[in-house]
Order: sequence, then structure tokens, then C-alpha cells
Amino acid sequence: MKIAIIGSMQLSDKMVEVRNQLLELGHEVTVSDFVDSMLGKTAEEQETIKIQQKNNEDAMRKDCKRLENADAVLVVNFDKNGITNYIGGNTFLEIGYAHILGKKIFMFNPVPEIPVYNTELKAFKPVVFNGDFSLIK
Repeated sequence: MKIAIIGSMQLSDKMVEVRNQLLELGHEVTVSDFVDSMLGKTAEEQETIKIQQKNNEDAMRKDCKRLENADAVLVVNFDKNGITNYIGGNTFLEIGYAHILGKKIFMFNPVPEIPVYNTELKAFKPVVFNGDFSLIK
């Protein structure tokens, strides 16, 4: 299966770990072209890089192109900024786009309790696999 991994860029290290596990299982996997620039950086450095990429490199459009060529998206949603299973605004938009494209949506962890878009995330009917990679098919 062709899987595009999405999530907060501050979770780039987790994205790489998940990508490697999926590759071992025989999936074709992509992560954002911008992941490498985040690895090994502090949260402050990552935020500066992220803003530059969004403003100057059209990061959102580039990442959405990856979704068009995938069979499914996998959301890497771990805790961040005190929010359990964090999904930020950019990732929410990517999930919505994947839904519009008819892609299967996998989430590493359950839908976060973020009131402004909790209902919408649940309506996308993601497959929550809680680290059980055998559920990705």
C-alpha cells in the first residue's frame, strides 16, 4: 500500500520511526520533504524553520501533492504542547483533503479531544491502530 505519513513537523522523529516500520512491512511510504530539516533541532528552531517553509516554499501545497499519489494517509498523532494525541491545524487540513480524495485514514493514536474539530475528525472515520501495524491494510 502507498502510505503518506502526516503530522506535526515537530514530531518528525516519530514520522521517521513509523516510516521505517512500515517499510519493513513492505509498504511504499512517503514523509514530507521537510522532515529532514526538522531532525535534531530544538522546538524553537523547528518553529522558525516551519514558518519559513510555509511562507517561502509552499510547504502545504507540496505536502498535499503527496496525498494525491497515496492510497492512504497515516497520522502520527502523539502528545505535544500538553495535548494528548495532538493534531494541529495543518494536519487537520491534510486529513480533510485526504478524506475529500477518498483516501483511507489511519491514526496512530485515538482522535484528540480538541473541541474545535473533534467531531469532524471522528466523522472522517479514521482507523485508529494504536501501534498495531497489522491493522494497516
